[in-house]
Amino acid sequence: MKKSNLFIFLFLLAISLVEAQEIIVHDPVAAEQDGVFYLFNTGRGISVHSSTDLENWKREEPVFSEKPDWTDDVVEDFENHIWAPDIFHKNGTYYLYYSVSSFAKNTSAIGVATNETLNPGDDNFEWVDHGIVVQSVPNRDMWNAIDPNMIEDEEGTVWMSFGSFWNGLKLVKMDEDLKSIAKPEEWHTIARRERSFDIPSEDPGDAALEAPFIFKKDGYYYQFLSWDLCCRGEESTYKVVVGRSKEVTGPYLDKKGKPLNEGGGTLVIQGNENWYGAGHNSVYTFNGKDYMFFHAYDAQDGAKPKLKIKELSWDKGWPTIAPLE
Repeated sequence: MKKSNLFIFLFLLAISLVEAQEIIVHDPVAAEQDGVFYLFNTGRGISVHSSTDLENWKREEPVFSEKPDWTDDVVEDFENHIWAPDIFHKNGTYYLYYSVSSFAKNTSAIGVATNETLNPGDDNFEWVDHGIVVQSVPNRDMWNAIDPNMIEDEEGTVWMSFGSFWNGLKLVKMDEDLKSIAKPEEWHTIARRERSFDIPSEDPGDAALEAPFIFKKDGYYYQFLSWDLCCRGEESTYKVVVGRSKEVTGPYLDKKGKPLNEGGGTLVIQGNENWYGAGHNSVYTFNGKDYMFFHAYDAQDGAKPKLKIKELSWDKGWPTIAPLE
């Protein structure tokens, strides 16, 4: 190979590696289909990337080129900036749950869209929106309808966990259609932190927790969640904690036995001098290995949220990952 061609090859390779390491995302979730990984995250119309190796990512078209018709009824003049999706596969259908919200308000709703495939090159590829699954309203609900995550229990029942701040994270049983809440309704509080009593109900307050993600492993349901503050640049203090339960409905206990709905939580990952905060994680088993996906705010690059994927290990039944570089 000529020196000039070798230089070009190495230069392009270096760019590719940098892009792989520095892909900018917020609230990442993933799924694998036919050897391709698809990443969904907060963004205009829900951002999508694809990869064959979990390192090099190709940007795909967003899920929604235009905002769903119903969103203006929830958030006035909604601009199609959709938060915190979750991708779930059952009975040959992909269900993509997503959040429509006003920042720091519980004027929110979780919607769902479906598709037969995640491959945009497939003739059957089409996202079909089904509207609202659950909605929160200020001065009515002391919870926030954002950050959905789906989990199927041992009996085949599907549950949605969601929420942030206010009176904690919620778990609700889903109908068999996976597009609505089951009747009669069954609700559980699965995590909460102490909230000051003198804060108005329409204010998120100081009980900073959000983004539940429940992962089944060796007879336990592990609830990962994010504590403290996201989305604040240098002031971001996000961190991930965890608790576990034998039952999907809880109670979830941390490593010391403290219930998550009484402020418990065992630390998994947090920021450092190079990363202002780390959080909003998801967990998967791909190719026989467990991985944790999350974002962290890069202190060397304007506090931009960068994708992080780390292999998850288990120490006496508790998840651990290497600290941020």
